[in-house]
Amino acid sequence: QVQLVESGGGLVQAGGSLRVSCAASGRTFSMYAMGWFRQAPGKEREFVAAIKWSGDSIRYASFVKGRFTISRDNAKNTAYLQMDSLKPEDTAVYYCAATLSNIRYVRGEYDYWGQGTQVTVSA
Repeated sequence: QVQLVESGGGLVQAGGSLRVSCAASGRTFSMYAMGWFRQAPGKEREFVAAIKWSGDSIRYASFVKGRFTISRDNAKNTAYLQMDSLKPEDTAVYYCAATLSNIRYVRGEYDYWGQGTQVTVSA
C-alpha cells in the first residue's frame, strides 16, 4: 500500500512558477514509477509527466515539454513537478499517482492516487 499526498499548489500569474510535491508513505516508494496528471473543470484527467522508479527514464506530455520538470527523491519518498512559464490553460487540479509497472500514460494503469492540489494561473 502506498498513500500519496500532494502539496504546493496555489495561485500564480501567467509566466510564473510553482513546484508541487507528492509525499508517499511506505518503504517501497522507490519501487514505483510516479506520474502526474491534471484535470481541468469539465475535462478529462490527462497525463502530464512520469518518471521511472530509478529516475533515469522520464516522459512528458507534449504540451508541457520544456516548461515542466518531473523529479523524485527516493530517500525522501517524494516526487516533484516543477512548473515554469505557466499559462492560464495549465489551471487544473494536479494529481500524483504511483504504479509498480514501468512508466504509464493511462490513468487506469496507476494503482494509487493522491487527493490532488489546485493550481490556478491567472492571465
